[in-house]
Amino acid sequence: MSWDFHINNYKNYLRIERSLAANSIEAYLQDVNRLKQFLDIKRLNVSPLEVENQHLVDFIEFINELGMTPYTQARVISGLRSFYKFLQYEEDLATDPMALIETPKLGRKLPDTLDIVEIEQILAAIDMSTNEGQRNRAMLETLYSSGLRVSELIGLQISSIYEEMGFLRVLGKGSKERYVPIGREALKQINLYRQHVRNHMTIKPGNEDILFLNRRGAKLSRVMIFVIIKDLAAAISLGKKVSPHTFRHSFATHLIEGGADLRAVQEMLGHESITTTEIYTHLDREYLQQIMKEFHPRN
Repeated sequence: MSWDFHINNYKNYLRIERSLAANSIEAYLQDVNRLKQFLDIKRLNVSPLEVENQHLVDFIEFINELGMTPYTQARVISGLRSFYKFLQYEEDLATDPMALIETPKLGRKLPDTLDIVEIEQILAAIDMSTNEGQRNRAMLETLYSSGLRVSELIGLQISSIYEEMGFLRVLGKGSKERYVPIGREALKQINLYRQHVRNHMTIKPGNEDILFLNRRGAKLSRVMIFVIIKDLAAAISLGKKVSPHTFRHSFATHLIEGGADLRAVQEMLGHESITTTEIYTHLDREYLQQIMKEFHPRN
């Protein structure tokens, strides 16, 4: 029988037998649907009754790599335990595949994840009265808005910004192109930087299409981005070790924990499958944009 059949039965069980509130039911169903999404991504055609322990181990590794915190992982695991207890007692599931799954240790956040308040504190610490400050604000807004790698940020081209569509064309690992949504605030800061700073610079030959430039009109280095972020973190006494990847990781974490589709987050990050390079289907760009609008904190 299909996932929809079992999920619908589970929903009725939560509503009628356990008398849970609508938002609690939605949270339980979201946990089950995340597992279903993962199996779809991996192209594993198995029903809930055919899921094995290894499928669940791979799923937990997957959501951990995407940036889900231990606390949220624990909640997802708890939701799946409930689902499989239901299948075991109500639908004659012989063996519970969750039996050997351990809950991640709680009490600590992932060291390279920032919450939205910390993101905003870092942005607020930028000195916007300077040319470098205007550039840095645009860069960090872009990092967090689109989940870019540092190499993708420093190589971002003006011709790759599709403002009316709200997308960036990004050249990722292995020179693979992808299109990622970019938020309105990031676009606003990019335009302010271009208008008030970049348009008045002498640009070195070969860098005419590079968006973010140093004082000499050339492409920024990876090290420079690290230094900028480290100095801002120190300025607000953040007490966390941060890097450009922190913004990318926080982007994914905030989308996933807000309820975004796992496949959409992978698409935006430009992740490759562990087993093949073309396992993920490309999603409709309007759908990716909708995911950003619904689940990104600064949208």
